[in-house]
Amino acid sequence: MKNIPPCFFSLFLITNLICLHLSSAYDVLYKVCGSTSNYAGNSTYSFNLDKLFSSLSTEAVAKQGFYENTIGTAPDQISGLVLCRGDVDSSICRDCLNQSFNDLSNQCPSSNEATVYYDFCLLSYSNQQFLNSTDNSQQVYSWNLQNVTDSRVSSSNNAKKKYFDNEVNTLLSSVSNQAAYNSEKGFATGVIYITSSLPMIYGLSQCTPDFPNNTCHACLQDLLDQMPKRFNGRKGGRILAVRCNLRYEKFPFFGGKPNLQIGSISGASVIPIGDQPTQPPPPMNSPSSTSKGGKSWQLTTIISESVILLIIVFFIAFLLIRKLRCAETEVSQEEKVLVTNKETTLDPWSRERSAEFPLFNFNQIANATGNFSLDNKLGEGGFGPVYKGVLQDGLEIAVKRLSTYSGQGLVEFKNEIQLIAKLQHRNLVRLVGWCIEREEKILIYEFMPSKSLDYFISDKKRGAFLNWEKRFEIIEGIAQGLLYLHKHSRLRVVHRDLKASNILLDSEMNPKISDFGLARIFGPKELQANTNRVVGTYGYMAPEYASEGLFSSKSDVFSFGVLVLEIVSGKRNMDFHQYRDDFRNLLGYAWVRWKDGSFLDLICPTLTLVPQRQTKRCIHVALLCVQENPVDRPIMSDVIVFLTTETIILPEPKQPAYFNVRVTEGVGVGACSINYVTLTNPEVR
Repeated sequence: MKNIPPCFFSLFLITNLICLHLSSAYDVLYKVCGSTSNYAGNSTYSFNLDKLFSSLSTEAVAKQGFYENTIGTAPDQISGLVLCRGDVDSSICRDCLNQSFNDLSNQCPSSNEATVYYDFCLLSYSNQQFLNSTDNSQQVYSWNLQNVTDSRVSSSNNAKKKYFDNEVNTLLSSVSNQAAYNSEKGFATGVIYITSSLPMIYGLSQCTPDFPNNTCHACLQDLLDQMPKRFNGRKGGRILAVRCNLRYEKFPFFGGKPNLQIGSISGASVIPIGDQPTQPPPPMNSPSSTSKGGKSWQLTTIISESVILLIIVFFIAFLLIRKLRCAETEVSQEEKVLVTNKETTLDPWSRERSAEFPLFNFNQIANATGNFSLDNKLGEGGFGPVYKGVLQDGLEIAVKRLSTYSGQGLVEFKNEIQLIAKLQHRNLVRLVGWCIEREEKILIYEFMPSKSLDYFISDKKRGAFLNWEKRFEIIEGIAQGLLYLHKHSRLRVVHRDLKASNILLDSEMNPKISDFGLARIFGPKELQANTNRVVGTYGYMAPEYASEGLFSSKSDVFSFGVLVLEIVSGKRNMDFHQYRDDFRNLLGYAWVRWKDGSFLDLICPTLTLVPQRQTKRCIHVALLCVQENPVDRPIMSDVIVFLTTETIILPEPKQPAYFNVRVTEGVGVGACSINYVTLTNPEVR
């Protein structure tokens, strides 16, 4: 029995940590807001909830990522618990929990009970006492879009899926046993070697640490029993629940080295490799050292492992040297910018940008934002936190500061500056300047006092400020901005991340499209592109992009259709299950209401005096935009004509794509890449 070479796990640890920090750590995977009762904003229950959040955040970080507490007395008593994933450090745990508190305050306002799930943590609270219960019935299922293929098995697809599912079950059963019986935190990870086409699958299991060993094992076993009917040959999947959860993927999605290795490239064995206590593995059947061939076999093994070890060592050295050289070059360039502020000190992209936008130094931005004070924080997106600031000349600005944990980096930073310099339109946000200093990468925009469209859609009270006339103006403004990007700008641009939070509103509630870090420039004759780096946002992503990495202007059209339905209904696509349990998402609900003629049920209940013909036309256009086949979707010039010309007869829409998607980041050994789409069709049991 042989352990995997230490240098392999050094590389494994490095790549995992890099990708862990690059991931969009604080995106909501799923949330459930209670609908039975609400509390008043200035009530005792509200005070107790704030007190509970404060205690949960403080104590969870101090107690290895788990804490539960009860505050107050009936009828204002409230109980809650938080759980951070077992492989994250205290700072990530704290940040994730703080984000969960903010999200619940904004997106589940006045709800007496709620649960929110993230990659790195979960939070659950209720006015009912649930902390002593082992109930785990509220469950969320999500899976990879792709089915498994396996060259080792040449029989039917069902046989391939069964073979793969059995291997995954073996992995997760072993990892669940490790989490239940050999981990103080109730957390374990593992890897299994399968075939040459899918050499490794990674798994994770976790229980709340207060569960006894047998209870934890039973909880995880219940989830395992549901996997065959839920995932059936999918390359990745997870089941989220309050008391226990599990996940598997074809890439290493957790930090640190796995606690278990099952099998190897050349043989099958179960090898515990973590620091947690475990039973010794059974002896491995190998050629006898006393036989005539034993010494020869041992010598061959030693030579083979030595060669592999040398290759890996040289590979790690190569990566480190290249990274150091790149880092030295980048720091050198940044220092030249700060010292000389001459255009000749940077590469062509930054010379061009320097001529068009002011280059600020870090101290100027820090002073403008009160040293990035929390009081000036406007929110947080994929790029990082956004702060309000005031320059010395009195100009109000919005400052986007690249976060350590952002899924974006220098490439997206350059991309946004390159694009925004050439894009000038009343429905696109205006860039004021930028800053790059050491590790700091900052974009400075015009300040949008009315925040984002998402700010209004997600809240009934705020949504009441948007009457139908204003909502239609917002729809038309977004369409005009997209038409400019797709057709009339100096560059043909596909945005790739059009969503409600990226539609900013000025003082007169005029919409402006923002965040061009993920946008792509298309050539004059280029109609479609393909990528293995799928990036975007849950609920807005076109199906062909999510499943195959294919994107075009029709991908933005799909996102626009989702936005229109959200604006008309006042509800988010990704949250729709909270309002209509019979439908998987807002698209499905809109389609059924359209087919049975009751489309008026879709309209936001806060709207009054709504022109039915115009509203019906908006819903009709939205359904044309979210059709599953991109060929069936209209282009933006047609969309605007459809919206504004009532005499045109619109084609009948086809059934829309029914799924929501979220992007999960994958990594291969030696390099980070965002190239796997995971977590589609989330369902709740």
